[in-house]
Amino acid sequence: MPELRVGARHWSVAADSNLLDALLAAGIAVPHSCRAGSCHACLVRCLHGQPADARPEALDAAQRAEGWRLACQCRVLDDLHVAPFDPRNDGLPSEVVEVHWLGEVLRVRLLPARPLRYQPGQHAVLWLHGVARPYSLASLPGEDRYLEFHIDCRRQGAFSERARQLRSADAVSLGEVRGGALHYDPDWHDRPLWLLAAGTGLAPLWGILREALRHGHAGPIRLLHVAHEASGHYQADALNELTHKHRSLRVEEVLADQLQEVLAALRLESRQTVALACGAPATVEQFARRLFIAGLPRNQLYADVFTPAEDTP
Repeated sequence: MPELRVGARHWSVAADSNLLDALLAAGIAVPHSCRAGSCHACLVRCLHGQPADARPEALDAAQRAEGWRLACQCRVLDDLHVAPFDPRNDGLPSEVVEVHWLGEVLRVRLLPARPLRYQPGQHAVLWLHGVARPYSLASLPGEDRYLEFHIDCRRQGAFSERARQLRSADAVSLGEVRGGALHYDPDWHDRPLWLLAAGTGLAPLWGILREALRHGHAGPIRLLHVAHEASGHYQADALNELTHKHRSLRVEEVLADQLQEVLAALRLESRQTVALACGAPATVEQFARRLFIAGLPRNQLYADVFTPAEDTP
């Protein structure tokens, strides 16, 4: 049986064991969320030995060269010595510069200890009192001096409960910045752009919308935001302000129980339309299904889903 080592501890595990499961079973507190290799909360560094990695492409070459792996995607075949990601040493220290409630959504703005390179549509892992979760960046690089995140606090969760206690000047550590499917391409300049969001799936699209406007997007832009109740349209004031400044922008606020009717009425303005969708998996699937029925080519839909976290520290 292979031996697994973390610090001074070492123990035997069954061959072909999932690395994350083996660490958790031994009481090693490794944050995890999606178990699909997307959130990157379960980063560990391999100090000796190599596991079998089901998704080597999930990390870039530089990270892999430094020994980083996603524990949820690895199996233990031989002796292995690892060190879980330590936000104190491996993360980027950041200071809370603003917390503001928008209904049940907490807008948190952070100032990192050094500039962070990112693009609208990417997300970062936030570490708070030993709990890690990935959140989309809602800020716009080059324009906002802070990093902005929208945290849905409607439901109780290990991270959201800690986030509720955040105050200005508090410390938060940032882990890896990851790119999802969402982005803005300046080559779309003249094409109709549809942005479809559910809940805080609006966060990355808020940054992408402002990026498109900054580039002087010439085609019509349509943003549809779905919420369970009217107060869930947490960016209504900011979006309304943008519609007054940009005549090409159309914003629709939709309640969840109206969604089927609204989707059934969707009609493409052009086969050149590009659509970006973000939110819970079921809602994104509804968006995609209706867009394809309406005639949107599949390669013109970019979608990102917010997978519910396993609510463990």
